[in-house]
Amino acid sequence: MDDQLISLFIDDEMDLEEKMTFVEAVHRSHPFYDEAISLLHQEKGLQQMPLALPAFPAVKPSGWRTHFTPQLFRTWWQPLAGFAAAMLLVGLAVVLQPDPEISAAYEKHRFVVYLPQTSQAQLVGSFTGWNPLPMEKIGTSGYWALTLEVPPGEHRYSYLIEDDTQLADPTVIWREYDDFGGENSVLVIGDDDAPVS
Repeated sequence: MDDQLISLFIDDEMDLEEKMTFVEAVHRSHPFYDEAISLLHQEKGLQQMPLALPAFPAVKPSGWRTHFTPQLFRTWWQPLAGFAAAMLLVGLAVVLQPDPEISAAYEKHRFVVYLPQTSQAQLVGSFTGWNPLPMEKIGTSGYWALTLEVPPGEHRYSYLIEDDTQLADPTVIWREYDDFGGENSVLVIGDDDAPVS
């Protein structure tokens, strides 16, 4: 406790009540006073030490640039190259930055289907690029589920069972036939309107 009080005092991290406790402790205990003064002298010595950095030898540039590039070119192209690199990084930061309005519009949607006899269920849809995503079996209930962040808009999706059987979501009313004779469910995110039949 005494060391902690001294440390807080040296680092000026005490409130008024703690400062009063510290002064009372110094007044009551001569060994505590000696320790506090000793540590304060050490801190004073540390603050007066000059910060010395190691000296590195100067390296003379070599290579094709020193032989084939005139001095004038070397002096003006380096800042220009630095400026161009900085502009490129700023441009990339602007282009790659996600649009907060779009990311805020994404909605978490939980897909659930009851398939007690199947050993594997996957979700495919326009929001997955029609790439199958594995669903998680919920215990021994027979339900399979997957929660995704879905972008706003109208989407088509279905479930793949055992890698070859396509099944529209039985809990969704709106459906649409695809070009392969299958049936997809229609999901609308970010709009209260139902899909137009």
